[in-house]
Amino acid sequence: MGRSGRRANPTQSKILKEMKKSRTQENIDHSLTVIAPAKINLHLEILGLRTDGFHELAMVMQSIDLCDQIKLVARNDNIISLKSDNSNLSNDDDNLIVKAAKLLRSESGNLNLGVDMFLKKCIPIGAGLAGGSTDAAATFLGLNSLWNLKFSLSELERFAAKIGSDIPFCLKGGTQLCFGRGELLEPLNYEYEPLAVVLVKDPNVSVSTPWAYQRFREKNSFSYLNSEVEFNLRRECLRKEPRLRPLSSKNPPSLRNDLQSVVFEDNQSVRKSLKLLNEFKGALKVAMSGSGPSCFALYSDLQAAKQDVLANKQRLAQTNLDVWCCSFLNHGVQLNS
Repeated sequence: MGRSGRRANPTQSKILKEMKKSRTQENIDHSLTVIAPAKINLHLEILGLRTDGFHELAMVMQSIDLCDQIKLVARNDNIISLKSDNSNLSNDDDNLIVKAAKLLRSESGNLNLGVDMFLKKCIPIGAGLAGGSTDAAATFLGLNSLWNLKFSLSELERFAAKIGSDIPFCLKGGTQLCFGRGELLEPLNYEYEPLAVVLVKDPNVSVSTPWAYQRFREKNSFSYLNSEVEFNLRRECLRKEPRLRPLSSKNPPSLRNDLQSVVFEDNQSVRKSLKLLNEFKGALKVAMSGSGPSCFALYSDLQAAKQDVLANKQRLAQTNLDVWCCSFLNHGVQLNS
């Protein structure tokens, strides 16, 4: 006698199959992408030495729309892996992305969490643009969402400060006053103007940040401030700087970078970059970013920046400099919607 029974609905069977698959592969196929903007320094002032051996800084940092991307794919076997499209980057534990992932997992208390990460690198390496720091910030933000950890932004900033001074800024982004080692943030809120920069860098040159600070110390430690009272006075002067509220093309900020003088002496590409940008007719102000060797010219808007690059196309081609036209951003790292 043949077996009897109700014939399965093909659509229902497919749905049940997909539900079973989603249960067994939960957390494995879940993925997201994070956008990681670079930064420039509108102001970098070295006040003196801290008791922990780091320099006490007073800075204004600004996010720009030159961005890396990190794709995160969750896994449930506690493996944390990183791959990149840039062969010059380490994918091991010395990479800030891996450090950020492992630190966040440790803070979560769940050591079974894992992730595959792929970095699409657009920000040049060793350029004074916080490329490594913004990638770490993107990792903190992305994994907090991917792993459903529910840490607050202030908690992520606290974790971030353990592995890099610029990472808290990269989490928040926009325009920020940055004090301490750079991790103490005060937002500069203003009516947003479409300011932009022309950014240039020799692709074959990088600058070591520790070297730049050590060189500055060797040459300028005699002028260091020596007390918290003196530090506070300088911080207050920067807070009250009228050219920062608001940032405006009609009243552009007076750019300052204390590291520029020592890097300028040692680095021909910085001398070449600054000379070139200072000759651009539309540039409002010119400076080096961070520890260099990237240099930038400030413009009233992106169109003005692009027009100046076009007008100087032949000269730029002769310099062997990479060039970008970038707008200011009012945010830091973001999940890609």
